[in-house]
Amino acid sequence: MEISSILQGGYQHPLSRAWQSRRQLTKSMFMYPIFITDDPNASVEIPTLPGQRRWGVNRLEEFLGPLVQKGLASVILFGVPFKCEKDGRGTPADDPSGPVIQAIKRLKTLFPLLYIACDVCLCEYTSHGHCGLLHQDGTINTEPSVERLAEVALNYALAGAHCVAPSDMMDGRVAAIKRKLIDAGLGNKCTLMSYSAKFASSLYGPFRDAAGSAPAFGDRKCYQLPPAAKGLAKRAILRDATEGADIIMVKPALPYLDVIADAAELAPDHPIACYQVSGEFAMIHAGAKAGVYELKTMAFEAAESMVRAGAGIILSYFTPEFLDWLSA
Repeated sequence: MEISSILQGGYQHPLSRAWQSRRQLTKSMFMYPIFITDDPNASVEIPTLPGQRRWGVNRLEEFLGPLVQKGLASVILFGVPFKCEKDGRGTPADDPSGPVIQAIKRLKTLFPLLYIACDVCLCEYTSHGHCGLLHQDGTINTEPSVERLAEVALNYALAGAHCVAPSDMMDGRVAAIKRKLIDAGLGNKCTLMSYSAKFASSLYGPFRDAAGSAPAFGDRKCYQLPPAAKGLAKRAILRDATEGADIIMVKPALPYLDVIADAAELAPDHPIACYQVSGEFAMIHAGAKAGVYELKTMAFEAAESMVRAGAGIILSYFTPEFLDWLSA
């Protein structure tokens, strides 16, 4: 054999195999998505998301305390209201007595070092279940949608969120949110993490079950990206970086590793995040349950592929497991 043909000597030992990775998984890479409901004492199992629950603010200490002790560094909050009166503009989204703002305040008191991000969207709070305000014909009314989303983001920041993360995919919302934060004196105090390339995926089913956010009619294909739209994804990433996003996110993760790699190339000076969404999580569990593979091995393979593609932040329901696995 030619000398240049011999590669296996470089990865024959567990340590030298680890050296082949440009970046290693760390606990701080993982951001844990949690569902906060408006029953303050709730702890409700979500059947389609193994091991995940909807939590009330009074249960957050018992739920997150052990995880913080293990090294949990960040969470992202999703409000799941059942008792509020939803309307066409998502009024309950930033209700001071609503689950998200109450959870921000409680978490800052309980865990001062925990990084708190908040998903910014209207779908959980609108009577129609869409991510923005609508025209009479049911299509998105962009300008008032963007203004409302910016209001919600600002109110989360004012409540103490370290990061606001618009997931709605409305055109121009990153610039509008950044402007609101700056005008309120929070431009240098609150991170803006944009769901820049969020695709109209079939993998959101368990999340919609968890958050009660399925649209009442139609779908979201006119504002979430078409799965094959690589060019649109690149344009959206560049737009959001230009409009002031501090972090660029791709969602879902595993079917869009090429887009994560594109994001890392197009925005090399931005942290790149990806969301291992509910359907990805459920599929890995289902495969392990069926004996297709071992759960931990597949979870690592998936997460490592995201880091290999260029992500440095992974939103994942596997976060509690990785806190244990990365301590072993």
